[in-house]
Amino acid sequence: MREVSMTNYNLQRFLDAQRGDYEQALAEVRNGRKYSHWIWYIFPQLKGLGMSYNSQYYGLSGKEEAEAYLAHPILGERLREITSVFLHLKNKTAQEVFGSLDAMKVLSCMTLFNEVASDDLFQQVIDHYFQGKVDETTKRKLE
Repeated sequence: MREVSMTNYNLQRFLDAQRGDYEQALAEVRNGRKYSHWIWYIFPQLKGLGMSYNSQYYGLSGKEEAEAYLAHPILGERLREITSVFLHLKNKTAQEVFGSLDAMKVLSCMTLFNEVASDDLFQQVIDHYFQGKVDETTKRKLE
């Protein structure tokens, strides 16, 4: 991954939102069932994929902001941690863990970060839970 400037992006919005919710989100994923509302700032996706306020506010502008997010010492580590926990769940589908709508958001997130990551963690989730099929809308927006 190339060197990324984090100063061009307001990543603080994610830190503020995660301050109260990250541990809760991690526990829910670890237990195999999301039941509270944190998907937008834990598994961010591209801006413009959803129309809600949260989807717009927490939406990432493109590859460069995704690179900055992943390079951030707290946000990147948390995204990798919760993604790894999700990847290693046993006998669960993405829909069972997140529900249908949020499973689609997770796929969008995995597709986005797979484009900027130097390892294959996000691709492993795509392969394991989504039969190797990426989110085509996210792919198109990144071109």
